[in-house]
Amino acid sequence: MVEIKSDAALEAMREAGRVVANALAAVRGAAGVRVSLKQLDEVARTVLDEAGARSPFLGYRPDFAPTPFPAVICASVNDAVVHGIPTDYRLRDGDLVSIDCGAELDGWTGDAAISFTVGTPYPEDLELIKATQEALDAGIAAATPGNRIGDISHAISTVARAAGCGMPVNFGGHGIGRHMHEDPHVANHGRPGRGYPLRHGLTLAIEPMLMAGGRDDYRVSPDGWTLRTSDGSRAAHIEHTIAITEDGPRVLTLP
Repeated sequence: MVEIKSDAALEAMREAGRVVANALAAVRGAAGVRVSLKQLDEVARTVLDEAGARSPFLGYRPDFAPTPFPAVICASVNDAVVHGIPTDYRLRDGDLVSIDCGAELDGWTGDAAISFTVGTPYPEDLELIKATQEALDAGIAAATPGNRIGDISHAISTVARAAGCGMPVNFGGHGIGRHMHEDPHVANHGRPGRGYPLRHGLTLAIEPMLMAGGRDDYRVSPDGWTLRTSDGSRAAHIEHTIAITEDGPRVLTLP
């Protein structure tokens, strides 16, 4: 069931989104060579706690997961695409890092992700991040009343394929609001003019995940959570929670 949000609900989601943005900014600021992924998780926990927010990630267990998720961020490094569990791994010079974070505040949820490099970047990683950001921007631009979910999906895939990138099959964005994952599903590939119609008050998490090797298949790590590229190539993941409005798409997960 798809819930259309009132303008008051959009304002409440904007506050949850602000917490997410602040947590991601704090994590990015703390990231550096020899900083562990668990330390980054603690940084995000502190931001959520100080805002009086709850993590929708912590303890979350979808059907595919063997165990509840143990952290408030997903920390995916290099060939990890999404859902990386923060561990004692210490970041190294040149690592490509994707951080996904959510926050629930006063009954409403925000969800966003960033990708960045640590230390001296590899030029190809910067190009991958740039392509992922452009795919997200294209998807957001297509999120206007009168369009359909397929228009968002097609916009994302057009940019990704032009960059020679793959995207993990069956993973994409989603509706969001009272819960982190709601209807409708927002695939990262699709046909324009198809799917659920976009209207004022619909809120979505749009999240392209690009894999530099160009393949769409992936493998699941032994932890049962982390998705990795099948060919060992790098991956990037960038996400925003947005609202469809009569004035155009509104990004809710900004500082």
